[in-house]
Amino acid sequence: MEAEPKRSKAARRFYNENFRDQAQRLSKVLAAAGVASRRSSEELIFEGKVTVNGSVCNTPQTRVDPGRDAIYVNGNRLPKKLAPKVYLALNKPKGYICSLGKKESKSVMCLLDDYFQSWDKRNPGLPKPRLFTVGRLDVATTGLIIVTNDGDFAQQIAHPSSNLSKEYIATINGVVSKRHLFAISEGTVIEGVHCTPDSVELLPQQSDAPRPRLRIVVHEGRNHEVRELVKKMLGLRLIHSLKRVRIGGFRLPSDLGLGKHAELKQTDLKTLGWKC
Repeated sequence: MEAEPKRSKAARRFYNENFRDQAQRLSKVLAAAGVASRRSSEELIFEGKVTVNGSVCNTPQTRVDPGRDAIYVNGNRLPKKLAPKVYLALNKPKGYICSLGKKESKSVMCLLDDYFQSWDKRNPGLPKPRLFTVGRLDVATTGLIIVTNDGDFAQQIAHPSSNLSKEYIATINGVVSKRHLFAISEGTVIEGVHCTPDSVELLPQQSDAPRPRLRIVVHEGRNHEVRELVKKMLGLRLIHSLKRVRIGGFRLPSDLGLGKHAELKQTDLKTLGWKC
């Protein structure tokens, strides 16, 4: 059998663009476009919120080509060219929500206006990404939140099987004793599940910050988990402030100001447990 002749890079690119089958599973295309994780994309498809060439498609396995097929999600068309993958670390301020929310609410996406305004200059000819947060922080919590348009990445990082720990610094109104620390370490029931922190530690007092500060590390990451753990402490009903400073092996950069973002490098993604 004769060996297949070698082709130039330009010839291979021409073949891939014109003859190679570009069709992929619909759920994979939605995830790649940053609509949602692949699992959430499948839910959108099952709910009848996705159309292909004018017809509702309820089958995630349907093979589509975004360059040729007209794909709409909730009435919005997916671009023919997919935006490149984007991974950002954002230092969330207090008062912002991690979703589009209602008109009266401020979304963390508003903090990325300058990023989008300079997109065309930095990425000529490429569509702007549809970004979303990996998990959420409640409106009163500040600190590290990951923003991306990679649905598969978001699903892997947010899934409990990733076993990623999250570190928070809680500033407390009141006096913290060993009894309080023991109460937190025993955990509490949240949404019917008993959640126990990995560790609880009283940090040394700072001269410019007289309030007690706790370092709390959790794995479950359930809604309001750290707040619920602290509320369990007798006499400590109020949290002055709560800040997430670490996810997995990635720590919020000390020089990243409130409301600012930084692009994540491949080494950063690996510390977050991303197996691309």
